[in-house]
Amino acid sequence: MADSGAGASHAVKGGLAAGCYEWVEALISALIAVMVVFVFLFRLNVVVLGSSMEPNYYEGYRVFVNCVDRSFRCGDVVVIDAAGTNLSPKTRLIKRVVATEGQRVDIDSAKGVVIVDGKELDESAYIKNGITQRRTTEFPLTVPEGKVFVLGDNRTVSEDSRFEEVGLVDARYLVGKVSFLLKPFRGFSSR
Repeated sequence: MADSGAGASHAVKGGLAAGCYEWVEALISALIAVMVVFVFLFRLNVVVLGSSMEPNYYEGYRVFVNCVDRSFRCGDVVVIDAAGTNLSPKTRLIKRVVATEGQRVDIDSAKGVVIVDGKELDESAYIKNGITQRRTTEFPLTVPEGKVFVLGDNRTVSEDSRFEEVGLVDARYLVGKVSFLLKPFRGFSSR
């Protein structure tokens, strides 16, 4: 009888160890899956720095970035890896796509408007102050293949494609599209 009790105790210990092993295995698999999702598919750790995207994105706001959708269009808010620019220090930038490859961009500083493919952009949904006189890039220009033309919403302070330090951004340096604000949460849109 003593032998059967020891065997049962040994079986319980073995079952407990196997159960713990299964839990640890499942937990590690889940952590790896979460890491893959939030490193390659989505980013949650992007914080707005500076005032170049005000009044839509203020310093300290956290944004949810979709890294999967690579079809960038006019009006999309994107996160740029600053390694693709000549800015220092090398941080992430948040800007709005104004033109994509093959489109012709011009800026009428007197009227404060951006002209893409001969048509004035209606940016009233997201900016209050138009184009300023500051710029180092010559206009008009055609966006080459694989690049985008970006501007900040706060045009008086934004360093963007109007300046040689940023220039036309290589799409390989676009981390992804801003899908919505995480902090403060305002809903599911990138304005």
